[in-house]
Amino acid sequence: MFATKFLLFSALATAQALPELQFGGTALFGQEAGPNVEFFGGIPFAEPPTGALRLRPPMLKPRLNATSFDASQYGKACIQPQADPSTVSEDCLTINVHRPKGAKSSSKLPVFFWTYGGAFILGSSSTYNGSEIVERSVQRGTPIIFVNFNYRLGPLGFPQGQEAETRKSLNLGILDQMAALERVRANIGAFGGNKDKVTIFGESAGAMMTGILYLNPEIERLARGASGSPNSAPAFPAHRNEPAWHNFVRNVPSCSSLAASAETLPCLRNATSEEIATAVLRSVVLRDLVSNLIWTPTLDPNSNSVYSDLASRLYSKGRSARIPFIAGTNLDEGTYFASHDELSDQALKDNLATISSPRSGSPDQLGTAIDRALALYPDVPAVGSPYGTGDELFGFPRSYKRHASIRRSISYAIALWWRLTFICALSGDLIFNAPRRLLSHFAANTGIQSYGYLFTHPQPDPSRGGKFINSYMFCR
Repeated sequence: MFATKFLLFSALATAQALPELQFGGTALFGQEAGPNVEFFGGIPFAEPPTGALRLRPPMLKPRLNATSFDASQYGKACIQPQADPSTVSEDCLTINVHRPKGAKSSSKLPVFFWTYGGAFILGSSSTYNGSEIVERSVQRGTPIIFVNFNYRLGPLGFPQGQEAETRKSLNLGILDQMAALERVRANIGAFGGNKDKVTIFGESAGAMMTGILYLNPEIERLARGASGSPNSAPAFPAHRNEPAWHNFVRNVPSCSSLAASAETLPCLRNATSEEIATAVLRSVVLRDLVSNLIWTPTLDPNSNSVYSDLASRLYSKGRSARIPFIAGTNLDEGTYFASHDELSDQALKDNLATISSPRSGSPDQLGTAIDRALALYPDVPAVGSPYGTGDELFGFPRSYKRHASIRRSISYAIALWWRLTFICALSGDLIFNAPRRLLSHFAANTGIQSYGYLFTHPQPDPSRGGKFINSYMFCR
């Protein structure tokens, strides 16, 4: 059967002159993705993270161990809620390459390495087709190669709790990202790329992951530049969301009795993929993604971890990648996170206290910092966000525009009052001013080239102003 399928595919490749290249002893067959673009996708970069490898750091897959490989399609997405079961799998760690037609190993083209977003529980590389970016790069005479990949999501990619910390199983999705970068460095030359000219970038959760990578000097070996939202990832310890982990395990029938124990990971590695997929569906809640992110990166005190401490502390120690970066914000992005309910001053204070992490001072110090910060944001709709819209409230309560302004910038104000001894872990998956400015200050003090932007392209809903989600459309 396999021989018959291979012969049929080979005949098809010959008839249509499909793109082909040699990759570590394997013939890859891709497809044309535009007049000047070739696509090779669904290429495994790590062993399937199933069974004994489930909930462990990725194990690199240096070779495909096959004479030929059909790379004409994207691989399946990682397990996530509300997805067609036929489109997702635990065996999802694959990488994709869009390159200019006819690129050779001698081309040495720069590489864009993209990480998708989705609140750390949704998304896949197939959502973002890089063919248009590559096509445009060819047309303007500056050809590039576009690479993206899948990483584990939800409980499988971002386990929570003390046991995961003790067993060194935190932030697996970010380790998937690093593993994909390792494979790019090792193999992109075969596609015509330059391993020394890799720029990492992403949006939303993907940008946060890129920001975490930026906190590791080791990334200088894998990338020469970055673009995204350095430092804006949540910064809570793993035990904060212990109850969510217990709930996930309770939804795995063969492990439910161990949910509150410190022996859940060994049991989960023996569970079936069907049990795991069902548990993800039942325990990962899509509502309130903005205000209640749970399955996220966590601080990891283990030695050599990818997210060992707060960005502000790492910067003060000089521990960060010394590579150029681009970081910016989008006008009125706070509107996406602002409450549509009337909020009193006390409700705003409670909200800000909840998203401040970790507690580097006493409750009184935090309260004083929040009071001072709130004083910078008067309850005057005309000066709130969406900016430049006067007293218009768009049918929402008076507090809406004030809250939108605060959610966009308040963390920076609080950080200043606390002399940058901590960075607020924001509840939304967007780029805020505080993290960008913190990194920019670090760059200015250390001679790193940095560039900023403000995205202001309009969108149809005036109550959102220059809503950040609109910028995503320019990446698709």
